[in-house]
Amino acid sequence: MKIFLAGSTGLVGRIVLMQLLDAGHQVIAMTRSPDNRKFLQSLGAQAVVADAFDRQAILATFMQTRPEVVIHQLTALRERDLGENSRIRIDGTRNLVDASIQFGVKRIIAQSIAWAYAPGDGPALEAVPLDVGAVGPRKTTIDGVVALEHAVAEVPDHVILRYGTFYGPGTWYDRHGMMAEAIRREQIAATDGIISFVHIQDAANAVLMAMDWPSGPVNIVDDEPAAGIDWLPVYAGVIGAPRPPIRCEANPWERGASNAKARETYGWNPTYPTWRTGFAQMH
Repeated sequence: MKIFLAGSTGLVGRIVLMQLLDAGHQVIAMTRSPDNRKFLQSLGAQAVVADAFDRQAILATFMQTRPEVVIHQLTALRERDLGENSRIRIDGTRNLVDASIQFGVKRIIAQSIAWAYAPGDGPALEAVPLDVGAVGPRKTTIDGVVALEHAVAEVPDHVILRYGTFYGPGTWYDRHGMMAEAIRREQIAATDGIISFVHIQDAANAVLMAMDWPSGPVNIVDDEPAAGIDWLPVYAGVIGAPRPPIRCEANPWERGASNAKARETYGWNPTYPTWRTGFAQMH
């Protein structure tokens, strides 16, 4: 199958790219940097250089390559710029979706997040509405997620992967990642807020499975939503950080998410079923 992969050099995108190639798919790997062209070609992908914000470049690329499936793994998180990441979700997604519709793409699989749900009790199922009433910095994130999911749903066959918080090699939660360093400096307190994690390998595995899933959103999170007072001391111990300060507070939307749909209905079985397993294997 001919697959267009946007975000091919990101943490999840790189794993997905290798899995697609190993499965025998023809992969058109998009990158914004010309410096990545030779690397992608050396792996066996057809490399195309285009900026997701350049509508005409995206349309021209789709006209030339005519993909059957689009996988959207674009983010802009290296500098922790929430505004730019929201712009990717809004404008970048719009361009990918419009090109997909214009050139007859059969299916789109897109990356979303599992902490965009409205406040409530217990881990959120996919039917829970998104937190459209959010204010402050969270509103920037939610506006981007809502725009992305609405646009992607315009493609008749679409799967929206609502990922939990990534951990694993190269992520913010890597031993030398941004969060690890902040925790070593005791800048992060353990609270009652609940988070759902997912290892980047499990996140990538879900993409290939989603090629055959029905349309709609799916939470891709591990089995154990956890409060900060539970997971953060364990993580701090693994990375050799001081025991974090405890603060009894939580945002009302920090509820975690349920993976029942992915696990029980679609048969996704994470290699790292809980953050406890994944943290213990960090090197």
